[in-house]
Amino acid sequence: MGLKNSQYQAIMRSYEQKQLRSHDLLNSHYEEVCRVLPEFRTLDESISDLSIRRGKQLLNGDDHAVDSLHEELAILRERKKALLKSAGFPDDYLEPQYECNLCKDTGYIDNKKCRCFKKAVSDLLYSQSNLAGVLRYENFDTFSLDYYSENFKDPRSGRSARDVMREAHRICLNFVKTFETEHKNLFLYGDVGVGKTFLSNCIARDLIEQGFSVLYFSAPSFFNTLAHHTFDKNDVDAQNMYESIFDCDLLIIDDLGTEYTNAFIASQLFSCLNERLLSRRSTVISTNLSLDSLADLYTERSFSRITSNYIMLKIIGDDIRIKKKLLHKEEQ
Repeated sequence: MGLKNSQYQAIMRSYEQKQLRSHDLLNSHYEEVCRVLPEFRTLDESISDLSIRRGKQLLNGDDHAVDSLHEELAILRERKKALLKSAGFPDDYLEPQYECNLCKDTGYIDNKKCRCFKKAVSDLLYSQSNLAGVLRYENFDTFSLDYYSENFKDPRSGRSARDVMREAHRICLNFVKTFETEHKNLFLYGDVGVGKTFLSNCIARDLIEQGFSVLYFSAPSFFNTLAHHTFDKNDVDAQNMYESIFDCDLLIIDDLGTEYTNAFIASQLFSCLNERLLSRRSTVISTNLSLDSLADLYTERSFSRITSNYIMLKIIGDDIRIKKKLLHKEEQ
């Protein structure tokens, strides 16, 4: 899931609309103040005339013009504040009102995407995908340990599937709780249908609701995006998608290993994981691969990055999707 150029333009138009609304609201407030306090407009005109007069003096070589201007302007502005207060208007009534005070509704801070822009990208992509519906049903509120048996044991640790998932659930909740203050990454691995994607969706839903930007990709879609960026520099959509991968607060790569793997794929995975680690942006990866297969397919470098910097969560149990289908049949 990535951002297309048409989607980018739609988001930028929404920022333009926010700025227009802010401008219109400010004008409305100003006209209201002037209706209640006619002398307020006169003071503004005096400030404008004073600035022009002092500017001319400065151009004519009067070095004291600036100091004098500041003093007189300060007096006039204090009179404006006193007038507003006398009529019961709030102190900030004639200040621009922004939805995001960080970027002032431009979407950018020093040519870098603001957090609100990344959130807008995340919200748009989820709303236009089938995941928007999925997250309504797959989240921490609907999570249940009932599908995990006490009798299904891990032969190495002796722990039951229910104990393993109970611990994984706790770790995922803590991942969400400390997301803003601690940089963590998760690697969920285990057999098909044991709940890895479900846990990823739980995390995504909670962080999206908290205002973080979350991007989800299936592994084939993820690597397809990286390939388009590499081999087609004229594809604006691909460039926007690529940028979103590295900018988002949380990147989710689901079903790693289901893509066609080659040397290019392995190098791209390493580059992405390494870059996000360096920029301290979190990533969640899920896979049906064993750790041995992971090292074989994606090189020792990627394997080392993951095992050294990710919380490794092995999920065990029966295939929950099969259990749900059987349960549904029994209820019919």
